[in-house]
Amino acid sequence: MTDHLRPIDHDLNRLRDKLLLLGGRAETAIAQAIRALVERDSALAEQVIREDDKIDQLENEVDELCIDILVLRQPTASDLRFVIAAVKTAPAIERIADHAVNIARHVLRLNQEPQLRIYFDIPEMARIVQQMLLDGLDAFTSHDATKALETIRHDDQADALYKRLYDELIQLMVADPSTVRRGAELLFIIKHLERIADYVTNICEQIVYMARGEVIKHREWSEL
Repeated sequence: MTDHLRPIDHDLNRLRDKLLLLGGRAETAIAQAIRALVERDSALAEQVIREDDKIDQLENEVDELCIDILVLRQPTASDLRFVIAAVKTAPAIERIADHAVNIARHVLRLNQEPQLRIYFDIPEMARIVQQMLLDGLDAFTSHDATKALETIRHDDQADALYKRLYDELIQLMVADPSTVRRGAELLFIIKHLERIADYVTNICEQIVYMARGEVIKHREWSEL
């Protein structure tokens, strides 16, 4: 960075910081929702739901800042790619937080039922998608297309674990019909985690566009 910042640089730095704050709050929401699941902590689940309003407000602030930059600062091509990536990334992060809220709601319903013997590897799946989000945010900060592509590849891990957990839960419900209600809630939870991984993949696609000007959506891995 040069000693003399352009007028736009201050706004771009603010935009980056707000996006990172938004992403950090979404990651915290995931972590707290899963902790609420494992520890059967309804108060923590309710906290996740309450905090969502702050995340929504922060997304609105990102939108407003993007509009101000586009209208008032006349961004160059590379700056414009950054702003466009931010415009598309903020809603994806907000949707990730929404999925965490939905997990918390399922936790509240599960906590009204007797605890199942085991939650399988749901915390491990949550760990994978949380790490994907953190890595994606790091890639966004550093404009690192290579790291973004590496993060996308972890989506296969999340998908494989989702399929295994799905099969295990179905087998449990078939073997013991008394677990159907709780098993269904857990099926919803792993689907929310799988969707979070998909949203992180979308964010990483925007990072590649921002860093390289390449649109990689719908492209095969052999082409990247």
